Amino acid sequence: MMGDAVEQAGSDVIINLKIVPGSSKTAISGLLDGRLKIKIAAPPEKGKANECLIDFLAGRLGVKKNDLSVISGQTSPVKQVRACCVTVEKVRQKLGL
Repeated sequence: MMGDAVEQAGSDVIINLKIVPGSSKTAISGLLDGRLKIKIAAPPEKGKANECLIDFLAGRLGVKKNDLSVISGQTSPVKQVRACCVTVEKVRQKLGL
C-alpha cells in the first residue's frame, strides 16, 4: 500500500527505505521497489545500522537526530523513518528524489 519513497503523514513525513548494512560507505543508492535504497557502513547488530541511518539522514536533511525515528522495521532491511520539522518537498530535494 505504498505509493512513494516519501509520503506526508499528518504534520510529519514518512520515508520508506531499503537498507543495505555492512557496506563500504554510507550513501544513497537510488530507488528500489518504490523505496529509497541506502547503503549503511555500520553492521546490522545491536542497533548500529539504525543509529548510522539516523545520523546520515539527519545530516542530509539538516534536522536534529531527535526529529527522526525508525517507526517500522527495527530489525529488518525494509524500514520506515518518521521525520518531523520538514516538508515532503524538502525531503525529496535533500535526498535527490
